[in-house]
Amino acid sequence: MTDKKILYICGSRNQTTMLHQISRNLPGHQHFFSAYYSEGIERFFAKFGVLDFTVLGGRFRLQTEEYLRDNGLKNDYEGRNNDYDLVVICSDLIIPKNIRNRNIIMVQEGMTDPENIFFHMVKKFGIPRYFGGTAATGISNAFRYFCVASEGYRELFIRKGVKPEKIIVTGIPNFDNCSKFLENDFPHRNYLLACSSDSRETHKYENRKEFILKAVKLAQGRQIIFKLHPNEYIPRATREIKKWAPGSLVFSEGNTNEMIANCDILLTKYSTVVYVGLALGKEVYSDFDLEELKRLLPIQNGDTSAARIAEICTFLLNENSDNGKSKEENTEMLIQNSSAKSA
Repeated sequence: MTDKKILYICGSRNQTTMLHQISRNLPGHQHFFSAYYSEGIERFFAKFGVLDFTVLGGRFRLQTEEYLRDNGLKNDYEGRNNDYDLVVICSDLIIPKNIRNRNIIMVQEGMTDPENIFFHMVKKFGIPRYFGGTAATGISNAFRYFCVASEGYRELFIRKGVKPEKIIVTGIPNFDNCSKFLENDFPHRNYLLACSSDSRETHKYENRKEFILKAVKLAQGRQIIFKLHPNEYIPRATREIKKWAPGSLVFSEGNTNEMIANCDILLTKYSTVVYVGLALGKEVYSDFDLEELKRLLPIQNGDTSAARIAEICTFLLNENSDNGKSKEENTEMLIQNSSAKSA
């Protein structure tokens, strides 16, 4: 069993780097990558730039395609050029028609949005899942397996409506070995780090003044560093920080995880980076309940999540080989093996 064709559908830089790591653990196959895509009305609006604030276009697509070029990865936008044996995704908010009859493995990208009225409308009335944001992650059940960060997240996704037999706890790349970020050359130490969001850029409400003043209050005289979200409008965000937190340092680029490793206090709103702070024992403030975050914390397995997910990919690619077991028996064995490794 060699030389199978696998399509990886990317999106944000986090998604793209996660999928790249998984592909590295699947030697002997042909790997192709695509920026996130859709069809129908979403494709129409994305073409004309209306959805440039989402992973369907704008900066996100440009960053994905730049990453693919820089790393010498094969780009097959929209999966047009091959008949794929397996598709690996990080989001099911949109499932393009050309992959719906394929074997799909989904990998949890990170934290999910709070469940708001739009999420419940998705569940009750069947409106498009993307209206529910990442709170609606997983509820399509359009994949064979869903690789998740922890037992806490397994329970959360089951409550949302994901079928239990589809969920496998593997840990997730980029958040499974936070201790490695402690060795870094970021020059600052013992500060409060405030990681801002792109809520305004994605047309959600945020009181940025309140967030900045909260950072000032929590810092209690410490140096404050603001790490801006990659999707933010930098001039506006910088101007606001200078007004309400003069003397703060502002970074729009750089390794956020290493900045967290060197801080004393971490302030976020709704960001997966909060898990890095919790894993490293930092004093953390978030708009999410901290006890719930601790329950959901991705397992720390020493950078082996990508390899575990690759094993599940291999299982599906080998599925038609005769090992004397039924599909259900093979699935149960796969889940048990992964659970044993996560223990």
